[in-house]
Amino acid sequence: MKVRAVVSLKAQYRLDVLLEIAGLARSTFFYHQARLQDPDPHAELKAAITEVFEANHGRYGHRRIHCALVKAGLRVAKKTVLKLMRALGLACQVRRKKRYISYRGETGTVAPNLLERDFEASAPNQKWVTDVTEFRVGEDKLYLSPVMDLFDRQIIAFSVGTSPNLQLTNSSLRAAIATLGDGHTPLVHSDQGFQYQHESWRRLLADAGATQSMSRKGNCFDNAVIENFFGHLKEELFHHV
Repeated sequence: MKVRAVVSLKAQYRLDVLLEIAGLARSTFFYHQARLQDPDPHAELKAAITEVFEANHGRYGHRRIHCALVKAGLRVAKKTVLKLMRALGLACQVRRKKRYISYRGETGTVAPNLLERDFEASAPNQKWVTDVTEFRVGEDKLYLSPVMDLFDRQIIAFSVGTSPNLQLTNSSLRAAIATLGDGHTPLVHSDQGFQYQHESWRRLLADAGATQSMSRKGNCFDNAVIENFFGHLKEELFHHV
């Protein structure tokens, strides 16, 4: 920065000569010199932001860093965190990849959206949600099919495979159903993926006395809780490997 150079040299050389060489007006020089001498009012906050960012291996954006700072007792606006992160050159390193989409049209039977974005449950085994997500491992792909209980957001069953086929989704559903006690007949919500339209999936639900629910076509917000789980799983664990 020109002002810093002039400040460091003005004890040895005439100020007017230095300003002429640097192409700086006197008023401009004295303004910026005063700013250099003032302590940074955000120094402590910048240090806190950097600490949270580095502690999470560069995976936190401004929203999550803001949450961490608030939990630590700091009062700061999200916009301020974003502004300071930009000034510090801190940018979230997680790259968003194209998500796996299981929809192939109406290949079977589409159920109504009975869940209707009511993601709260008053007891276990009232409402389950499920979906499939894709992980890239080198040149290969792995698929995860979990079943989550909305009562406590716990994963009660899951299956992993190299193909997002019927065996993958049916296996996780069978494992979840095996945990049910007498009288438990959950609402099971999914998207309109071909696996969930298939007769085998519907038969498993019917045999267990469960009720099927599906998101509206192309509406990921109808299954937001499981989508959010996938996002955090990949950000916190998978991308850290």
